[in-house]
Amino acid sequence: MRLHDQGASAPSHTDGFEVGWRDAGGEHRVPLFEFSGVEFEAGLPVRGFPSYRGQRHFPGLYWSATTGGHVGFESWLERDHVMLLDFTPEVTGLLSQPFWLFWENERGKQVSHAPDYFARFEDGRGLMVDCRPLDRIDARTAVKFAATQAACASAGWGYRVVGEVDAVRMANVRWLTGYRHPRHGVAEGLVEQLVRRRSPGTGPALPVVFVTVPPAATPKILAGEFARFLGIPLHYRMSQVQITNAVCDLLGSLGTVLVLVDEIHNLDLTTRSGAEASDQLKYLTERIAATFVLAGLNVETGTLFQGVRGQQIAGRYSVVASKAFGRRSRADREQWQALIATMESSLRLDRHKPGTLLALDAYLHDRTSGLIGSLSQLIREAAITAIDTGSEKITKRSLESVELDHTAQQSQPKPPSGRTGRKPKAA
Repeated sequence: MRLHDQGASAPSHTDGFEVGWRDAGGEHRVPLFEFSGVEFEAGLPVRGFPSYRGQRHFPGLYWSATTGGHVGFESWLERDHVMLLDFTPEVTGLLSQPFWLFWENERGKQVSHAPDYFARFEDGRGLMVDCRPLDRIDARTAVKFAATQAACASAGWGYRVVGEVDAVRMANVRWLTGYRHPRHGVAEGLVEQLVRRRSPGTGPALPVVFVTVPPAATPKILAGEFARFLGIPLHYRMSQVQITNAVCDLLGSLGTVLVLVDEIHNLDLTTRSGAEASDQLKYLTERIAATFVLAGLNVETGTLFQGVRGQQIAGRYSVVASKAFGRRSRADREQWQALIATMESSLRLDRHKPGTLLALDAYLHDRTSGLIGSLSQLIREAAITAIDTGSEKITKRSLESVELDHTAQQSQPKPPSGRTGRKPKAA
């Protein structure tokens, strides 16, 4: 690979990288192609976290329930992301500033970069993480991040650049973090405790269930959707009551704590079958000791909350409205860019340059009108095309060749029609 930018270019080949790290045995530095098997999570940070008067960022130490010790951070953004990594059940090890990555630019000057975090997963995978607000990634930093991604790919590690986190989510995480310390006597996660109390046996567990409401659903059809998700054999002679009892009994034994019901707008309470199906759903919420989340389109303006049955539903649920991503304010743009960055980081295209989609954030918003489903389809179709054609990269031209869904097309502003006038009379 060859990257050009302001004296921070990556080497032409990944064997031009060197890696330096620290552990109890001292400091080490080897070429990347000779490097393998180091357990960074058991090492030491390659640099400290100084604190001084007038400092613009806020360094500190975070107590991690994963490691049972402190993990350093250099800013509140890094603190937020190390908390999220610590809350990830699959993560078994964490280290801040895990290594130095060295390479020479085209002028022969040595360039270095230390990623913010290394996370080890229970299946042995490694993930390097850099934390930076998306609007503060300048050209030099972007090239360093791209070089780090190339080195991580060569070594078989994952790599991710992360930005601001939703404020409400982090407020909840920070509040819960204080109760994960052993001084509170909590040796396992809250969900695991609830499941164990509800299902004290050592058999199989199913914390989450997901079903969709079919069109014109009847009570028996709705119960059948739960049964099919659970793999309960259905006989044509089984009654609605028998299916419902089988579903409720199995969910109780599996310790289910969350039930997601999609396409709820298919329940039409003005019809007999829809009204009876809503009664069935209400009965399930009373029989199953779990939190129910209903999702659908235009539920507030539909029939779901009409009549006596609708009032009962409205009295049991809070409405959380969802809308398309905007770009008017800085916060809106950061959220939209974070979404794009997350989707782009999941691409596995050999020739795709990181940051390409992020640089097209305004264009992508115009194409998709800020709809997450339309953005996902656009990037997915462009990635499939890149694989089929062998280009292995996504460009603006390849994105323009993708035909979007009807919703995104209808949401786009129509171009102004050309002005027409009378032809001039012949002289």
